[in-house]
Amino acid sequence: MAKLLFVMTGATYWTLKDGTRHATGYWAEEFAAPYKALTEAGHEIVVATPNGVVPNVDMMSLRPEMAGSAEIALDLERIIRSAEEMRRPIRLSDARLEDYDAVYFPGGHGPMEDLCVDADAGRLLTAALASGKPLAVVCHAPAAMLATRMHGVSPFAGYRVTAFTNDEEEAVGLASRARWLLEDELKDLGVDFTRGEIWKPYTVVDRNLYTGQNPASAGVLAERLLKEALT
Repeated sequence: MAKLLFVMTGATYWTLKDGTRHATGYWAEEFAAPYKALTEAGHEIVVATPNGVVPNVDMMSLRPEMAGSAEIALDLERIIRSAEEMRRPIRLSDARLEDYDAVYFPGGHGPMEDLCVDADAGRLLTAALASGKPLAVVCHAPAAMLATRMHGVSPFAGYRVTAFTNDEEEAVGLASRARWLLEDELKDLGVDFTRGEIWKPYTVVDRNLYTGQNPASAGVLAERLLKEALT
């Protein structure tokens, strides 16, 4: 069975352009759906965060209206509570790619605060992309790709990538308040940005890079990993 590294945000807030702090963290579904699928298939998960802090769930993602129903919200909470790996993350600076068969970055607005400027996240992404090992990144987590720039150039330039869109940020009421928008920054990075309908599952695979547009894409992305890369 494979051993996967989940690289997660350690942020508890996202600084908006007026300096206010929007409470956030990781999005529940983006951790829980892949975690459930991968562990039920027998794979091992290790969680890494900046400085080894315990990841903070965005409480908005556990609201029934955001999760899809009260039952789904309770199921997400149960999965998170049962995940021992979440309570003992390793330091991202200590993560060595050679110890893992695949790498996954869940989103939430947290990566827009920390992983986007985290040198260790940038190092790991660059190494994973070059290694040919499966690398999966979903929703806002492609913000970490911004940390891969060396002298203004990213190894992700030219790759087909999807991520949380400007339209989706607009729909949650944060586009006008953000310091920058993920879709815009990824395009400036040089990726071939592609997207589907807002809120609908949409995934893209380019070589060993697997990306998903939004929370609904996380479970689909995990299933693609299981079928195509972790057989």
